[in-house]
Amino acid sequence: MSSIANHLARRKAREEGEGSNDNAIPFNKQDFQTLRRECLESGKLFSDPSFPADWNSLGYNELGRYSSKTRGVEWKRPKELCSSPQFIVEGATRTDICQGALGDCWLLAALASLTLDKDILARVVPPGQSFEENYAGIFHFQFWQYGQWVDVVIDDRLPTREGKLLFVHSAEGSEFWSALLEKAYAKVNSSYEALSGGSTIEGFEDFTGGIAETYNLSKAPQYLFKIMKKALGLGSLLGCSIDITSAYETEAVTRQKLVKGHAYSITAAEEVHLHGTPVELVRIRNPWGQVEWTGAWSDDSREWDGVRPEEKSKLDHSAEDGEFWMAYSDFLRQYSKLEICNLTPDTLVSDEVGHWNHYQFEGMWRVGSTAGGCRNNAATFCSNPQFAIKLDDVDDDPHDGKDGCTFLVGLMQKDGRKEKRFGRDLNTIGFSIYQGRTNIHLGPDVLLRQKSVAMSSTFINLREICDRFKLPPGEYVIIPSTFEPHKKGSFLLRVFSEKHAATRWGPSSERGYTACNRVGLNHFITDGNAKLGLVEFHTLWIKIQKYLEIFKSHDSTNSGTISTHEMRGALTEAGFQLNSEVLQLIVSRYANSEYAMDFDCFMACLIQLEMLFSEWFLTS
Repeated sequence: MSSIANHLARRKAREEGEGSNDNAIPFNKQDFQTLRRECLESGKLFSDPSFPADWNSLGYNELGRYSSKTRGVEWKRPKELCSSPQFIVEGATRTDICQGALGDCWLLAALASLTLDKDILARVVPPGQSFEENYAGIFHFQFWQYGQWVDVVIDDRLPTREGKLLFVHSAEGSEFWSALLEKAYAKVNSSYEALSGGSTIEGFEDFTGGIAETYNLSKAPQYLFKIMKKALGLGSLLGCSIDITSAYETEAVTRQKLVKGHAYSITAAEEVHLHGTPVELVRIRNPWGQVEWTGAWSDDSREWDGVRPEEKSKLDHSAEDGEFWMAYSDFLRQYSKLEICNLTPDTLVSDEVGHWNHYQFEGMWRVGSTAGGCRNNAATFCSNPQFAIKLDDVDDDPHDGKDGCTFLVGLMQKDGRKEKRFGRDLNTIGFSIYQGRTNIHLGPDVLLRQKSVAMSSTFINLREICDRFKLPPGEYVIIPSTFEPHKKGSFLLRVFSEKHAATRWGPSSERGYTACNRVGLNHFITDGNAKLGLVEFHTLWIKIQKYLEIFKSHDSTNSGTISTHEMRGALTEAGFQLNSEVLQLIVSRYANSEYAMDFDCFMACLIQLEMLFSEWFLTS
């Protein structure tokens, strides 16, 4: 009941702009301006009660209370560590980000790439913060978290040992924006230890709100260069790296001056003519600077002698230190992985790049109602949530020369890092895409008898799985699921399309959703006390017979009960189209502990629905 009301409230707030980067939601309801003003008026430095300076904020296992790694840790403010601390000195750079005693290099690599784009960095690190003007021991940062931006307030007490920062620090020691940002991100995820281990993509997404794709370059798709070129034209962030086979290879430098296990940024993809023959090139940046590729097409290599002067000048072939050109063919041979973070329209401030169209949906897998598992589980698969998309317009300038509608689908499960404290692992997730009408819920007649037109590349236990698709114009339904049934979880489903697409939160009708909200869910879950006349009794008797026939048709085992996963089909047959959240409420009210429903409960449920919809129509 409360989850539906909360969902409606969140949807209304989003429509009014809440949760955008310009109107971020105060995390833990802590408003930065209010708290700073109170501190300045009282003359006291801020101490954050929601992320205290103690072992609980450090961690729960390796950084737990009795761990040797936390012995001797003291929390100190920057003014206790140096005489003249600075927030940011002459802009944020990669040298401000040195790893400490925490395995969050994935986060720092994303952060280092972010320093290359000052506009995007300013969204994460709000300007105007310092240790001088209006200093009150309080700072704030903004992160994208599962569909919305949150503004995270922290105090500036940082974990130290022997007078030095324990975790992230700047190279020269007096600049503190990166250490404070790391603390804010640890707060969002419940502790510093929760940040250990991860993918740079996760950092990219939480710093931009974008959606990320990963490509294994040993199996690069045929048109990847054109995908890269178009992505750069859409303002996407591109990164690449060389895999390592052991810890000894970390940051090892190859003979041609490429660094293994190191995050690079890709800043351009262009075609030039070498003695009249077209050659595809990519421009790559090493955030370290200095260490550059020395092979073909490197700065001042002989290949540039065969390029027309006007082309050479346009490409700035001898770029600044740390940035270099490389043939696309060499890029595929030398590098192992490409990551593309596609940005939402509101992230891009430049009018010089195109924009993706962006859609997102929140959902839940609930045991007994919507946790149906993958297509292998025929008995329960059809009960998974469904999300509809209608593609009308084909791409402009398709990279493969074929007409179609390009779109990305990303399925992200929520709060995985927070759950680590309790020993809970991520679910194994994926999705399927079926062709079908977007105004009805697809049932077994479609899902179990027809093949999906597309699906995620795999089912995997990562925070997010994202894949790129190209389909003909038409109506499609996306079904996100866990691999195994009966696995609970919350998720965010996102769709990025090159052209505008019509979307809906599930083909199940909004009518039932609105009715429950409008009439009141208390009526739905409580029994009435009205008396029946002869006419009413006759009507009820006919309905009971109808309900009994429906019940028997869905009691496939003749056990006298039906599985709650069959409830949607039974309700549809009875004339009710309900969305997943209402269905979840029905299960919680009428099902037994084994997620089954006997005929008495089934009948009571349908009678209540009849009453509910009748009252809804009278008040419409």
